[in-house]
Amino acid sequence: MELTKAVITAAGPTQRTLPLQTLIDRDGVQKTALQIIVEEVLQAGIKEIAVVVFPGDEQAFQAAVPMYRDRIRFIPQVKPMGYGHAVYCAKDFVDSDMFLLLVGDHLYLSTCDKPCACQLVEIALQEKCAVSGVQATHESKLPYYGAVGGHLFKGRTNLYRVTRVIEKPTPTEAEQHLIVPGLRAGYYLCYFGMHVLPHTIFTYLEEMIKATNPNEKILLTPALAKLAESEQYLALEIRGRRFDIGAKYGLMFAQLTFALEGKDRDEILTGLIEMLALRQKS
Repeated sequence: MELTKAVITAAGPTQRTLPLQTLIDRDGVQKTALQIIVEEVLQAGIKEIAVVVFPGDEQAFQAAVPMYRDRIRFIPQVKPMGYGHAVYCAKDFVDSDMFLLLVGDHLYLSTCDKPCACQLVEIALQEKCAVSGVQATHESKLPYYGAVGGHLFKGRTNLYRVTRVIEKPTPTEAEQHLIVPGLRAGYYLCYFGMHVLPHTIFTYLEEMIKATNPNEKILLTPALAKLAESEQYLALEIRGRRFDIGAKYGLMFAQLTFALEGKDRDEILTGLIEMLALRQKS
């Protein structure tokens, strides 16, 4: 099985400008968020990338990653029908292949020697099936994420066979349906923002699009729930951190973490200490 294609969604009305924001990466180099995401994807062995964008944003996005123009194509989401529909827009690009899916408003930072996307792709290629990245998340954050329930797979401590998927569950729903052995009380496996999916996901999305009022948003989570019912679908606890740069202070926390993990760590720490000292004096 080969995995050479990736899709990045960046067409949402509140999301479309976020990948164009600039940060300083761990090497002290200024980059757009989109460039950081694209480089995460390329490190996982991906050859071709499709970015789903708001119509008319193609030129701005191309300018954000000029060094990778030969690897990337831009697909407009003509109708703003939600995340699931944005993924569906890449159907022809993906064709019959497995593909890596990421969102354009999340940045990732690995806590081990493998980038987050590499961890996910490695498991997908080993097990030859769909795999979603997840992270143990406190129940107070459930309103922001889709979550999964399941059981350990092949005796692994960080890999699960998914049996249930719920979009933004309430704590009561999570306690009833999403308890996973081994997690601390009050914690659940929530989506990390990256998936490796088979082309069959488009069949489920198409069924939803046909059955949905044109004014309703198409979510990806119900299609993932159908995937879990029909074929092997795994969830991998990613060794890393996700940063939603669209959330309050999300971009700031992402930048601060990248800085503290990079070559300028001592300089950043010194600046923070001086700033705190001055604040204490005042």
